[in-house]
Amino acid sequence: MNTMSKRIGMISLGCSKNQIDAEIMLASVAKRGFEITDDVDGADAVIINTCGFIEDAKKEAIENILDMIELKNEGVIGKIIVTGCLAERYKEEILKEFPEVDAVVGLGSNKDIADICERAIGGEQLESFGEKTCLPLNSERMLTTPGYFAYIKIAEGCSNHCTYCAIPSIRGEFRSRAPKEILKEAQDLVRAGVKELIVVAQDTSRYGEDLFGKSALPALLTSLNGIEGLEWIRVLYCYPERITDELLDAFAHNDKVLNYFDIPIQHADSSVLKRMNRKGDKESLLNLVNKIRKKMPDAVIRTTLITGFPGETEENFEVLSDFVEKAKFDRLGCFAYSQEEGTPAALLPDQIDEEVKKERGEAIMEQQYRIFEKLNEKNIGKVYRTVVEGYDAYTDTYFGRTWRDAPEIDGTVNFTCGYELNEGDFVDVEIMGTNEYDLIGEVI
Repeated sequence: MNTMSKRIGMISLGCSKNQIDAEIMLASVAKRGFEITDDVDGADAVIINTCGFIEDAKKEAIENILDMIELKNEGVIGKIIVTGCLAERYKEEILKEFPEVDAVVGLGSNKDIADICERAIGGEQLESFGEKTCLPLNSERMLTTPGYFAYIKIAEGCSNHCTYCAIPSIRGEFRSRAPKEILKEAQDLVRAGVKELIVVAQDTSRYGEDLFGKSALPALLTSLNGIEGLEWIRVLYCYPERITDELLDAFAHNDKVLNYFDIPIQHADSSVLKRMNRKGDKESLLNLVNKIRKKMPDAVIRTTLITGFPGETEENFEVLSDFVEKAKFDRLGCFAYSQEEGTPAALLPDQIDEEVKKERGEAIMEQQYRIFEKLNEKNIGKVYRTVVEGYDAYTDTYFGRTWRDAPEIDGTVNFTCGYELNEGDFVDVEIMGTNEYDLIGEVI
């Protein structure tokens, strides 16, 4: 097959870790000679890299599959290739439910994606499921983020086995990449123009335990900090029980490592946490929050919470609400519990009514918004290092992110400047006001 004349489109859904998988697949397909297109219209094949973590993610993936089937039936696109977590989790069902799909590809077969594209375009309908441990981690990537920032995956899989979570069954047990491989990829990314590295894994704080018997994240961050030309290192997904003094020192003493702590706490009531197979309680979690802020007064602490976990009583919920009030998180997301088949929590008694789960989640978010408003007002008059993300001609202002904000999940800052700026520039912005979740300022 002459791949040079064939066009491949990609729709990637879900988290940044899945996005990295998509970028590796795109590089592999491009290396084979396929043309990569941003517009699926006219594509000879469309890869849908799915998420299958919770119910909403599954619905989004299925909607995208149905949309592509419609385009295929209309002759707008050629073949449909389904990859990612949904493909891995429901490998038996996808072709039965969607016979119009041309290939279903498990995570362990991502390495064969170029061959699979050729075969699908050639007329085969196929399924390919390699061992999960064969998922490529040290391969070339075609970045889909703006050139100034990139995610870097330091481990794959998860061994925490939280009772509500399907990730271990989808992606396998936790396995760390070798430090030298991560460092080389980071150096290559910075040479290509990346200024902000966002370190990700299912549990970054566990990094290296399987290789060295203890967390190697502090040492890794120190190594990354030495890369010339890198401005920011942001770390996501640190589990609370693994945030040690050594790790806090690595944040505090490495100037490029941002004092941004993304800690998925999920709940604060000890009985709920125990049923989740998670550690800690309200007191220990508050102690951690206070410890971080005492060591780094400028620290930004972000968390995610789950309401309506099986057996969550009104009293349990009140413990969570009181915890949120006392912790005063800088950033917070709250989600209603999603009952996922194949997980231990799905079989627990006392499942909570959907409406109650939703109401409790909304109550937490309303509570958090009141906290956030007061915290946001304290930013007025402060100066923050900010990355330029674009220019809005309508308001004649630039927009970007302060170091306190992660892309896509946190707020932005709109600011003026007396000289021309480019996307990816770093500037100091004085905050002059607020606009709900966002800030308003000017370059100094």
